[in-house]
Amino acid sequence: EKFIEKYGLDEPEHVQYLKWLGNMVQGDFGTSIVRKGTPVTDLIMARLPNTLLLMLVSTILALLISIPLGVLSARRPYSKLDYGITFTSFIGLAVPNFWLGLILIMFLSVNLGWFPTGGVMTLNADFSLWDRIHHLILPAFVLATADMAGLTRYTRSSMLDVLRQDYMRTARAKGFKENRVVYKHGLRNGLLPVITIFGLMIPSFIGGAVVTEQIFSWPGLGKLFVDSAFQRDYPVIMAMTVISATLVVIGNLVADILYAMVDPRIEY
Repeated sequence: EKFIEKYGLDEPEHVQYLKWLGNMVQGDFGTSIVRKGTPVTDLIMARLPNTLLLMLVSTILALLISIPLGVLSARRPYSKLDYGITFTSFIGLAVPNFWLGLILIMFLSVNLGWFPTGGVMTLNADFSLWDRIHHLILPAFVLATADMAGLTRYTRSSMLDVLRQDYMRTARAKGFKENRVVYKHGLRNGLLPVITIFGLMIPSFIGGAVVTEQIFSWPGLGKLFVDSAFQRDYPVIMAMTVISATLVVIGNLVADILYAMVDPRIEY
């Protein structure tokens, strides 16, 4: 009875919801049921930096690899190189994150010993930048794989259309080098559809992080969500759901901002 009274479960559902909504607007998601009454906000803030670091590195990795590969594939359509990049992209889309993570751990960590099997840093060791990077490489690569493959395909498709435009022929007719024509005149226009997809992919990083963080024991929001789901820690689960919904809005906002940066014709 004390538990029911403490969490307001004895009140009508609409009253419970309105109270939760009012507290949520103020940044108060309540207290954890499992973790001895620890505020949910404290749990999230403790894990948030690790997830942001993982998402940032995986995003940069995906963009740095996928965009050049997509452009290269579009410049040589239907060649062996194009087929090779396309085949690799389809494999990246088809392979589940959890399977790829386990395979990399087995071969690169257990068998070869090149990377740690998990965690954010070596236990009982002094802080080292290289140690953090060493632990970050595998989970960041696994998290970036699916989005990397998708962005490569979207970049190729967009650039194929751009390279056929009249202004590209005009730029070539003026005697500009091909790299300048492609990267200065073509890429900015070719990135517009890619930016749309990238904005929609931002929330998916949280979804991917749920699996990736669990496999690599990465102490972030994804692992917190899975642990809370198994333990039925409902306040934490509800807070994580709100964060995921917020990321959808942020993703669209980021896409709109990038539109204006890439295409000067767009004004707000």
